[in-house]
Amino acid sequence: MSDLIFYRKRIIPCENIRLDRDTVLYSDEKMMVTKWNTINPRKDIDHGYSLYLPEEGFKISKFLRKDGSLHKWYCDIVEFYFDKEEGSCTTLDLLLDVTINENGEVHLLDMDELASAHKDGLISDELMHKSLIRADRLLKIAYSGSFSKYADLLNSFIE
Repeated sequence: MSDLIFYRKRIIPCENIRLDRDTVLYSDEKMMVTKWNTINPRKDIDHGYSLYLPEEGFKISKFLRKDGSLHKWYCDIVEFYFDKEEGSCTTLDLLLDVTINENGEVHLLDMDELASAHKDGLISDELMHKSLIRADRLLKIAYSGSFSKYADLLNSFIE
């Protein structure tokens, strides 16, 4: 799995991007870790690391500023699709995101997008249900103070 190709597929906007500039730092059946630079230049973040957890349905990213300081933790609620023939992993963004700021503030984002996508038939009942359940689980982890297990795991791969 070390030569795994990653794709980021989004419902809104509708796109499927090959993340061929990302560097795979680790990968097995239970998790993958990548290092990346922003696709488009931004003032708030420059680069980061992502921890892919297929069994959890999360992609947890550490967003870093140009100077290497933490901007925030950004957690995508996703569905994973593996193509063994191609050797690829596609993460379908299920629209809900959880962010954790440097000061520990937790935010749930994009509930309006999830509702609109469902109303417009862009996301199935099953995927909407998965998104809500996974976001709830991640919020409970963040509010209980146990998010540090994910942060520590990702940080263990950072030089």
